[in-house]
Amino acid sequence: MHLFLSLFLLLLISVSIPVSLSANFSTLSITRVHDETLVCALVLRSSSSNTSDLICTHLPSGETINYSSEGGYGGSQSVQYSALAAADDFLCGITPPAQGKSSMIWWSFVDDEDDPFNNKRVYWGPLLSISAGDSHVCGLINGSTLKCWRWQEFPDDITFKTIAVGGEFVCGITTCGIIKCFGNETDVVMNTPQGNFTTLAAGSHHACAVSAAGNLTCWGAGAPKMEHIPDDLVALSLGTNITCILASNGTVYCWGSGATPPESVAREAFVSIEAKGDSVCGVLMKNYSVICWGSQNFEKNNLVFEKVLPGMCVPETNCSCMPMGGSSSICSTEGQVICGPCTINLSNNKVNVPVPSANPPPESPTPGPGPNNNRIRLVVITIGIAGAVLAASIVMVGFVLYKIAKKKEKRRFDLARIDPTTVQQPNLGRPPSLLRRNGLVSVEFTFRALHRATDGFADGNKIGSGGFGTVYWGVLSDGCQAAIKRAHHKRRRHTENAFLSELALLSRVNHKNLVGLLGFCDDRGERILVVEYMPNGTLYDHLHRLPPSDSSPLFTSWTARLKIALDAARGIEYLHSYAVPGIIHRDIKSSNILLDAQWIAKVSDFGLSMARNAGTGASTASAGTVGYMDPEYYRLQELTEKSDVYSFGVVLLEIITGLKAVVKTGEDEEPRHVAEYVMPILSSGDIARLIDKRVPMTDTREEVAIEKVLKMAAQCVRSRGRVRPTMREVVMELEWVLGLCGGDEDEMVEVVLEVEDRGSTVSSMSAFDLE
Repeated sequence: MHLFLSLFLLLLISVSIPVSLSANFSTLSITRVHDETLVCALVLRSSSSNTSDLICTHLPSGETINYSSEGGYGGSQSVQYSALAAADDFLCGITPPAQGKSSMIWWSFVDDEDDPFNNKRVYWGPLLSISAGDSHVCGLINGSTLKCWRWQEFPDDITFKTIAVGGEFVCGITTCGIIKCFGNETDVVMNTPQGNFTTLAAGSHHACAVSAAGNLTCWGAGAPKMEHIPDDLVALSLGTNITCILASNGTVYCWGSGATPPESVAREAFVSIEAKGDSVCGVLMKNYSVICWGSQNFEKNNLVFEKVLPGMCVPETNCSCMPMGGSSSICSTEGQVICGPCTINLSNNKVNVPVPSANPPPESPTPGPGPNNNRIRLVVITIGIAGAVLAASIVMVGFVLYKIAKKKEKRRFDLARIDPTTVQQPNLGRPPSLLRRNGLVSVEFTFRALHRATDGFADGNKIGSGGFGTVYWGVLSDGCQAAIKRAHHKRRRHTENAFLSELALLSRVNHKNLVGLLGFCDDRGERILVVEYMPNGTLYDHLHRLPPSDSSPLFTSWTARLKIALDAARGIEYLHSYAVPGIIHRDIKSSNILLDAQWIAKVSDFGLSMARNAGTGASTASAGTVGYMDPEYYRLQELTEKSDVYSFGVVLLEIITGLKAVVKTGEDEEPRHVAEYVMPILSSGDIARLIDKRVPMTDTREEVAIEKVLKMAAQCVRSRGRVRPTMREVVMELEWVLGLCGGDEDEMVEVVLEVEDRGSTVSSMSAFDLE
């Protein structure tokens, strides 16, 4: 079994999966060279072309340089680039990923014959995303390991999911959402905000970030005082005393001297924006042209390029949100698209500017030493001249050499298993190797590191247990809190199957409503998964175990309960409709729906999950939890997505009624399934009898919304799977009723339009009425 597990992990890690756009990729950059402004972009060769050249235009002179052909790396041979970054005196271009690797080409803007980087390939290796500041460039290798060129060394014991480079600093968001900043810009480094963040941008002397709760925070010298901030954004870009926001409708909002878009394009929609120094450039949505403003070098002409590649081309399955419409026609590789931006809703219209602190923030715990290296001491055996001694010595030497060869072979295998794209010497004082899958960063932890993170797997750190094993709370070396799932040593076959299944599936999915994988451990016979820590526990606990509390939104607002239902539904919809191949969870229940610090719901526990092509229409052994298991699946042994729909319908009934999946309403009554209890009452029209009385009802709109959800839940738990709705239909109906429950009239119009845009066939009045 151990050999099978090792081979499985080797296969899992060695599969080449393109990196997602959660990392830093840009096809437009701005910099200054002496008194000129230099704008570089991937310019499409013609209006109908799907190939591009890396071209820089000097303004105001108008001189252009094509770095893809005669002026580029490799002489006259044309080179394609997928992303770029520019600083004060150099330009970097990233080539499209090939076989899991990418390269970075470096050009110097200043003539220097002794520059060893000029017109050279300075990087070739695992996938790289880059970010440039005023005079520096840094990258994330495999979307996690920080590397900077021509700059000081920064701590290499922290893994990041995104970075932003400023004037003399670099900031990054760790895998658990904490911001870490390094460098010489004291106002930024010493006043880094605390919390959980999702989006980050840096300027010359300040930085801005959006928290998971939707709060926009800016800090450092020149942090702006913003007014009239949009309700949402898709991008942030900062220059010197300039801060720009791109809203989801394409409108650009900028603060700072000269940063306001010119009147000619103020009402235009943009695809992307880039700010640097005193300049701002944007790609227009209507024709992908580049318009720039701010610097006096753009006074004569705001139009810099007629048509550019508006983003990096990747396989459609890599997009976290919807692909950009029509982008497949401008990507040179068939089957690739440009990912559209994901909307980030802001919780208020005020920007938080932290007050400078006299004391620096506490440093994150530094990782302790790694495991001791087993050093092989080869004893030199002096061979005697006696024949018998000589023969014995030869045998001994042969045996020792065999053991050394086996150990070297194992070391080579371990290194290949950890990172097949590079051959690196083991560094036992640093965190273990990296596993990058579909936008997720995962670490292969040593047992010692997790033992230290959990205080020796102390009883006081236990936060749960189940069929797989025990779950512990822990703090990793980079300060991230994590849930550490340690498998039982007993029932080895069962736990290994669950471990392999969950590791395989979590390694290739990435969605805000799915619990994310942070790492795993295959060390000393241990099977351990490291996932996001969800401080507010399970939905089941709040509904059935914990006493009602004003601190829990589940007992203060129906909107909060419906929002949790929508979050969970979106996670399941992603598994069914967007994962490739689709995934059937097989164990949807309220105890597998977890709540983070902002009460966002995430689906967890993929130990029983199966790929759709392995289960749909095929005979599979039924699995799940009593009360949630689809009776049709149990009876026919045929697995489809509709089994998850049934289980989620039971969860919806729990959310609305406050009852458990198996109900016992009286001492003398036999336990009944919650659907058997609800259906007769729902058919009679006595809706008030079913609604959880622990949550206050504020108005009649909430009553209508909850009735809709009850009827939808009733359709989800129908006995025949083919007449149940799909998860996509469930998501659309929940979006509609959530707007009805908590929105005003204008918001309701927006919700209806959104549902219509998604192609909903759901009627707001009759879609889930009972037959």
